[in-house]
Amino acid sequence: MKEFWSRLPHLHKVCIGSISAIVVAVAIWPTDEAQASRNTVNDDSISQLFETGVVPGQRYALPIPETKQEVKEITENDVSYVNKAVKVRKNDSLAKIFSRHKIPAKTLIQVTNAGKLAKDLIRKLRPGDELTLTLTENNQLHGIIYPLSATETLYIERQDDKRFAGHRDVKPVETTEAFAYADIASNFWNAGVDAGLTEAQIMNLANIFGWDIDFALDLRKGDHFNVIFEKQYIAGEYIGPGKILAAEFINQGEKYAAVRHSDGNYYTPAGRSMRKAFLRAPVNFKYISSNFNPRRLHPVTGKVRPHRGIDYAARTGTPVVSSGDGKVIKSGYSRLNGNYIFIEHGNTYVTKYLHLHKRHVKKGQKVRQGQKIGTVGATGRVTGPHLHYEFLVNGVHRNPRTVKLPKSQPIDKKEREDFLAQSSKMTALMKSNKRILLAMQQD
Repeated sequence: MKEFWSRLPHLHKVCIGSISAIVVAVAIWPTDEAQASRNTVNDDSISQLFETGVVPGQRYALPIPETKQEVKEITENDVSYVNKAVKVRKNDSLAKIFSRHKIPAKTLIQVTNAGKLAKDLIRKLRPGDELTLTLTENNQLHGIIYPLSATETLYIERQDDKRFAGHRDVKPVETTEAFAYADIASNFWNAGVDAGLTEAQIMNLANIFGWDIDFALDLRKGDHFNVIFEKQYIAGEYIGPGKILAAEFINQGEKYAAVRHSDGNYYTPAGRSMRKAFLRAPVNFKYISSNFNPRRLHPVTGKVRPHRGIDYAARTGTPVVSSGDGKVIKSGYSRLNGNYIFIEHGNTYVTKYLHLHKRHVKKGQKVRQGQKIGTVGATGRVTGPHLHYEFLVNGVHRNPRTVKLPKSQPIDKKEREDFLAQSSKMTALMKSNKRILLAMQQD
């Protein structure tokens, strides 16, 4: 070291000596009263630590919160349990969930054998669903909690070392009546949103009146509707809208009204079913690209040929439903029609669906009104994706939009008196609510 020091230039020795002197002076210079930090404690802090049983200098394990799943520890009958919140992943199954949490395969078998409710749990798991696993300290499964809806929860609970059992818990729902009204300025959807209705309510309202009103073509500015529906609450907390109880729709000056019966179906105030034998349109379409026309100029061949149906333009893949109950008499493919389906409805009516992208029913299969039978496509001799729909009465083509549909069936005679009392109440309530709302809008 001496030899190293002797070799240093004089200027370097002076600089090193000056810096050393400054460091020493700073180290011994008096400072303000020290403040406690995470590495130091004052006398008061020390006394507080001893009072709480914490000894300075002793290491303590601190709990680290879970980042990927919620973990909650509970104690019951002197046994500690941990609730782990689990989110179902894509392509997940109960077996994969158990494997990730190191739950033995034999436990999965025990849960699977817990009866119908356990099988419901396994079958209903969907990506994004959340369930809770209740585990003991040695990672033994004690139970599973699976919310099915805002009102219903499925529980699978251990009964003994080898057996699980399931039960459902349904929370009581309280309902109140609410009212909505809207004038149609641009379209039905916007009017429904402006009235405060949800997407599901708007679709349900369209379904109720779908046998009488073509919501793509028949609506006009100035048409209006009013609705009485349920609001649902659990323990005083609003959880969302419930069923539509009654509704009225004024379309081009003609009034249509519907009241819900205890059987879940809708009837006119006089008791005749809103459900007709056939839907006016079997697809949600953008527009009609070609109407029923006995002398239409064909867009592909350029020749005058009768167009015995209606072309509903829609995107490829749009669902196509059966316009009525019936039996599939043909389901196949041809060069002109592309994928097609013919359905027979009793001895009088036949409906035809052409140029489908995919067919979902086979020949001989029975179908219900509103059942999905295929999707819109552009197969066969066409210029773009659309559904060609035909309606035949006793073998003769009729215009699907104007043909007189079979009358709906009346309500059961045994239930007619009760329904008419409910109908009278709802009709009066709709009138009263509408009058009050219009008066408020004018003020």
